[in-house]
Amino acid sequence: KKTMMAEDNQCIGIIGFGDMGKLYAKKFRAAGYRVVACDLPEKYDQLKIHMEGSGIEILQDGFHVSRCSDFIFYSVEAENINKVVARFGPATKVGAVVAGQTSVKEPEIKAFEAHLPSDVHIMTCHSLHGPTIDTEGQALVVVKHRITDAKYKQVVDILAKSLKSQIVPLASYLEHDRITADTQAVTHLAFLSMGTAWKNSKIYPWKSQSYVGGIENVKVLMNMRIFSNKWHVYAGLAILNPSAQQQVRQYASSVTSLFTLMIQEKHDDLSSRLVQAGEWVFGNTTSPILLSDDLLDEFSLSQVPAAERKPNSHLSLLAMIDSWYQLKINPYDNLLCQTPLFRMWLGIVEYLFKNKEMFNASVEAAIHNKSLRSDDLEFCIAAREWATMINDSNFKGKFVYNTTKTNRNTIKYKQK
Repeated sequence: KKTMMAEDNQCIGIIGFGDMGKLYAKKFRAAGYRVVACDLPEKYDQLKIHMEGSGIEILQDGFHVSRCSDFIFYSVEAENINKVVARFGPATKVGAVVAGQTSVKEPEIKAFEAHLPSDVHIMTCHSLHGPTIDTEGQALVVVKHRITDAKYKQVVDILAKSLKSQIVPLASYLEHDRITADTQAVTHLAFLSMGTAWKNSKIYPWKSQSYVGGIENVKVLMNMRIFSNKWHVYAGLAILNPSAQQQVRQYASSVTSLFTLMIQEKHDDLSSRLVQAGEWVFGNTTSPILLSDDLLDEFSLSQVPAAERKPNSHLSLLAMIDSWYQLKINPYDNLLCQTPLFRMWLGIVEYLFKNKEMFNASVEAAIHNKSLRSDDLEFCIAAREWATMINDSNFKGKFVYNTTKTNRNTIKYKQK
């Protein structure tokens, strides 16, 4: 490590010492680099004590980090990136490389262009996973912006050596935002709507006979994962991504259209619409992504016996198939930038369509099982509400997210 530090003689700065900032700082330090970091001024004393002995230097603010760092990573919420860069960016060391770790790149790049000196290099990156996932082997998007080839290669080498991630270079930050809109934003919308609908219906999904077993386990567990995180990781990503609006509108529209066919009991219209969409999306795939429904049963939260389970309309999954078809989005084109959440979501959607017995049971339940109507109605309302907030860039979504997160259903789940 000493040899590496002497050879590279580089200082890496982290502005924003939240969960991802800490993850990056620890990885860089473990690779032998000098690492300095800062967070909000009121956290300085606490962080100084907490990180004592780690080898990571906690500095008072972003001015101190900016002046001494050769590579600077802004690890702050996308909604705050502009004001943070405006404050500390002008103090950036001459010739330094500045990158961001936000999930939405357009606000980040605009902030860098507006507030960083012209003698500073700009690139960006995005680890396509959460802070609780180890970086090794995970996808890491990197994008050149205003940077020399030599500097860019140097930073990418540092990232690859420190994080041991799979490097995924993209042509532009706009391409990044488009792909995350196609994958993360709409996937998150489905889960956010699901959680909100369960909260409003006062349902413990692991107790309901309609939400247990097989792919239902994925839906419930992934929903809990989303609502166990900070709001900006998922809801904020969709609200702040300009590229997400079309996809979000279409998903809400697909939910509404399919639900309308359900309550009108137009079986043939619903079935033919979904078959046409599914054949377009999955017609050229030859192998399933996920494992069998029986194997997924092993991870069930429920104690409801398999014989007592009821078919589900799977409106959230069927709407995703329809949405992809209407937008002519091939989800497999985006697997290069997949997240674990998106791969699981794509897997269960694909599994539902390819398992003809389950698909037919889902359509039959949607048309004839009127006990599901109230749940599907709540989901439809939640999807439209979230889509409106996202398209209006309305941060009421933060309140809706946090009230769902702190709902007693989630608390009880954590206690279990």
